[in-house]
Amino acid sequence: MTGLKKLPAAFYATPGGNEPVRAWLRELSADDRRKIGEDIATAEFGWPVGMPLCRSLGKGLFEIRSNVSDGRIARVMFAVAAEKMVLLHAFIKKTQKTPKPDLELAANRAKEIAS
Repeated sequence: MTGLKKLPAAFYATPGGNEPVRAWLRELSADDRRKIGEDIATAEFGWPVGMPLCRSLGKGLFEIRSNVSDGRIARVMFAVAAEKMVLLHAFIKKTQKTPKPDLELAANRAKEIAS
């Protein structure tokens, strides 16, 4: 089934081997994990995918936009590297605009995987 994916997802790993997005997902409820996983799978199989599911953040960064429980909004930021969707950072969105620290963290991780 992996052969059908146009852009398979992979978790970003820190130099110490931690996978921050995987750890973040484990903290969520099963229903929220399932919803975000379905949205990531839609992007994997249908890449390129536009709004409302996926949006470019510029400079090679993209976000998966998921509506999860209790009216919350989750974002999984990724970059494309080595023909993979590398999941760099994820968070529950609390404001209309993407917080600058979250954007900078994802951008720094994207630079790291590009080198």
